[in-house]
This record gives sequence, C-alpha cells and structure tokens, in this order.
Amino acid sequence: MTQSFNSKQAEIIVVRPDPHIITNHSLSSFVGLSATTAGTQGIAMEFIILPPGAIAKPHLHPEHETVLYLLKGRVEVYYGEGLQQCQVCKAGDFIFTPPGVPHQPRNLSTTEPVYAIAARNRPDEQEESVPYIQHSRTDA
Repeated sequence: MTQSFNSKQAEIIVVRPDPHIITNHSLSSFVGLSATTAGTQGIAMEFIILPPGAIAKPHLHPEHETVLYLLKGRVEVYYGEGLQQCQVCKAGDFIFTPPGVPHQPRNLSTTEPVYAIAARNRPDEQEESVPYIQHSRTDA
C-alpha cells in the first residue's frame, strides 16, 4: 500500500506564542495557529484567558463557526436575540457558537481566571467580530 501526502507543505509547524495580545472582545488571548503564524488555510486555534469577573462585549461572528473547550473555570454565556438565553458552562464542557448568534460570556469567578482553547473555521489571527449593541443586556 502506497501512502501519499500533500507536498505543498511537508513540515509540521510549532508555535510557542509570546506575548499575549488583547482580542477585539477585550479578552486576553494567546495567538496559536492561524494563517499568520502557521499558514493555515481554513482553521485558527488559540488559548483564551477570561480574567476574574471579566465580561466580554456583546458580539457575533457573521460567517464563521467557533468551538471552545473550557479547561478551567465557569462561564455564564448569554446568547440569542436580545441575549435572553443563558447557559452556564464549566471546565470540561465543549461549546459551539454558530455563525450569526449574538453572545456575551462572563467569568463567574471574581478570583480565578477562565482558561479555554478556541478554534474556528476561519484562518485569520483575529477573528471577525461584529458588536451586538442594539439589543445588549443592560444588567450585565
């Protein structure tokens, strides 16, 4: 049996991110794999830190899917039209956010950060995000 591989890129890329950057959601994020860092063409992946008590700005991603795996902590995520729906997610949970769904995560701890791995089907280093202002929760 003959094995073949794509000769366009025949090496493995290792990224050791340093230093951290601030994403467009005001979250700490360490750039991992993207078109910029590794030449990816359809995926990006990063390590996200949500500081104690932090809340992201309400937003949505118009055209790409996002998946997260919570490594540490608990997050309350308001989502949907008017951010009226809510899920509480904890370490060990996988989270899927479809394109176009408004959402706003908040770290439920005032003393411990949340750690998560995020991946999306878009290779950009900074994900495309649109603020969700007109129907944001007022008590968040």
